[in-house]
Formats: sequence, structure tokens, C-alpha cells
Amino acid sequence: MIKREKNRLDFTLLNIGYAEHDADWNFKNIKSPFARIHYVCEGEAQIILQNEVIKMQPGYLYLTPAHIHHSYECNGKFSLYYIHIYENPNIMSSIFDHYIFPKVIKANQLLEELIIRLHQINPGSALSIYDPQRYENSTELMRSIALQVASPFAREAESHAIIQLLMSRFLAAASDKIPQVEKRLTRVLNYIDEHIHQSISIDQLADLIFLSKDHLIRLFKKHMNDTPVSYMNRKKIEKAQLMMLVDDSSIQELSFRLGFENISYFNRLFKKVTGETPTSYKRSVATLTNEPSTPD
Repeated sequence: MIKREKNRLDFTLLNIGYAEHDADWNFKNIKSPFARIHYVCEGEAQIILQNEVIKMQPGYLYLTPAHIHHSYECNGKFSLYYIHIYENPNIMSSIFDHYIFPKVIKANQLLEELIIRLHQINPGSALSIYDPQRYENSTELMRSIALQVASPFAREAESHAIIQLLMSRFLAAASDKIPQVEKRLTRVLNYIDEHIHQSISIDQLADLIFLSKDHLIRLFKKHMNDTPVSYMNRKKIEKAQLMMLVDDSSIQELSFRLGFENISYFNRLFKKVTGETPTSYKRSVATLTNEPSTPD
């Protein structure tokens, strides 16, 4: 059974806004360290999520987890609310690691009113640009975080509660990502989550569940479609990306805190996973530390 700690919903608002488009919501190869919720008001569009095409229509909520490649296509008039949220980097593991969330759920009057309320109490949280390639790697991210940090506690608490409720509706229809029958693998994944800030060897994981290294690797590949080393490296880099959003530590400090003894290896791995160096990535999201967070 997955520990209750791992089931905790702990999201913070990054952006919320209302947008009207006319065949101009067309963006490709998006991958972010934050999750997205879209609520469609009018018109139709598509989310291309890996190899699946999801038709977007009014009255529905759509969820795109963090670190998932996707694209948007829109050929006509289209209006929606967009909500960007990120998980607390101090939690052991992402809720998305343990559950398969539905990509779409039917909204009701309460959910619609909550989204409108979230929009009303967070003025200035809308994007000033809609191209994800620009707002993901620009001062836009840090501007949004700075705005949330400076918001009154009552507003922060209400925003947090609304986000948790919205995510709980998706969670109600979610399923376990790792079959409960394979308890050995669940134990391995839990161990990785709990020790993600340390260097973890395959021997440690194999000894944990009394298997040989080869048997562990075969078991891992069967259920995770990945090797243990590749999985651990990817989760470390994803954690690094999230930490860079909310932490002004140096690249070296970050790499050490994630269990890397060799910063050159961390730099190479970061670029392999994200397509850019950690210095470039951090520079693009960390230049607003001293800028005013004025509303758009």
C-alpha cells in the first residue's frame, strides 16, 4: 500500500487567466515542470498528448501533468480558462508518479464557479504571452511565483483550497499507476522517492527486495518501460527543474542536494533530459528575483 504521505495533494498556483483565441492557439513540443488545467468555455481545440489526440469542448476540464510532451491545435474561435500549478518540491514524490489521472472530466456548476472565483482573487496572474516556449523559459515564471509569494495569506489559503478541490475531482477518477499485486516494485519506487536526494545504486535496490540485479532490471522494465538508472536520473532532473522554480541555490548546490558528486555529470545529464544546460535553464527562469510583480 502506498504511504499516505505519497497521496498528498500539495499544489501551488502559478498562473490563472482567461483567454480568447481565433485559430492562434497552436503550439508544439511543450514540456513543463508544472501541470496545467484547462476549462473550455466556447469553441473547440485539440491537445495532442504523446500519441493521443484529445478533443477539447465546452463544459469540460482537461488535465496535463508536468513533464509530459504535448501540443495544441486550434482552427477557429476558442475561449478557455487556463490554470498552471506546481507541486511542493519538498514532498517525496509527485502524485503523478503514483496515479494515472483522467485527461478530461465533466465540469459542473460548482467547479465552474470555483474556477471563476480563483481567477477573481488572483489578479495579475494571467500570462502576458501565450507561447509556452516563451513563457516557460522567461522571466514570466519567476514573475508569477513572486506574485503568489507576495499575495495575502487569506488569498493564498483560498487559492490552495480551490486547487486541491479541482485536483480531487480528477483524483476521484484516477487509478493506481503501479498494480498493487507487484508490491516489490512499489517498495523500490518508494525507496527511490524517499532517497532521491542521495546516490542510489542498483545493488541497494536489488537487495531491498531480495532479487538479483538482472532480475530487478527485468522487473522494472516490464512495469515501468524504463531501466532503474534511467528512471532515477529522470526523476532527479525533474526535481531539479522544480527546485529551480522556487529556489535560488547555485547549480553546484542543487546538484549536491540531489546526490550528484560530479557537477559535470549533472550538467551532462540535465542537458540530455531537458535539451539545455542547467545554467541556461536557471538563468531563463531566475532573472526576476528583484523585479516588481506588477499585474499585466
